[in-house]
Amino acid sequence: MYNKNNHYILDTEEPLDSPLDEIEPVDESEVTPPPDPEDLLQLLTGEEAQGRMLGARAFCEITDVRAIPHLIGLLVDDCPLVRVSAAYALGRNTSTEAVKPLIATLNQDWNGYVRKGVVWALGNCRDRRCLQPLIHALKTDIPAVRLWAASSLAQIGALDYEHTVAAIPPLIQGLRRDPTACVRSNCAWSIGQLCRELNFNVVYATAIDALLEALVEDEDVGVKEDAKAALLRVGDPRGLQMIEELELEGLV
Repeated sequence: MYNKNNHYILDTEEPLDSPLDEIEPVDESEVTPPPDPEDLLQLLTGEEAQGRMLGARAFCEITDVRAIPHLIGLLVDDCPLVRVSAAYALGRNTSTEAVKPLIATLNQDWNGYVRKGVVWALGNCRDRRCLQPLIHALKTDIPAVRLWAASSLAQIGALDYEHTVAAIPPLIQGLRRDPTACVRSNCAWSIGQLCRELNFNVVYATAIDALLEALVEDEDVGVKEDAKAALLRVGDPRGLQMIEELELEGLV
């Protein structure tokens, strides 16, 4: 959220789920006329916010390149539920043309649910331009946004070696310092994903150290479990040995 000076306020008590997470897929009976692509495209440009939202939600389930320009336009809609629906729809209907508008929305939108949808969409876009905005979101935004920024960084980091070594350090920082346990868990998961493709170097060694620290020292059982799963996924000898020792002692 923002304060009156338009700065982010980090609210660790804010719910981590978006309203859309609890909404069932669009039912045909909710949309009039019936939801074929032609009619849904018309909904995206309708005068009623409810119709625009239903149209955007429908494109969270289906893909049609013709919807992309309209969905990009809905990122600046007056209604936040339309904007969040458009963000998720652009995560399904990915396009290089949507990356710049999505980044602008991430930087400017006051609504945390919208920014959460945007970081999810940016991860699905798998575009190099998304790396730095996602790193910034992981470091500075509210918990719900940091949660998905951590996961999305695994998708961007997997593009190539350069992006892998750029994505891992902020994930390590998140794993070690983020005050919200589920964000730390997602950082552990992403580190595990990226380290599988990384040869041994300083970044890799530091990442394994961070996972081992979380396994032994993190106060949250869920984070410990995700760090363990990440180490098993990577198959690092140090990690496997530590897990075996802790299991023998009954500590994991």
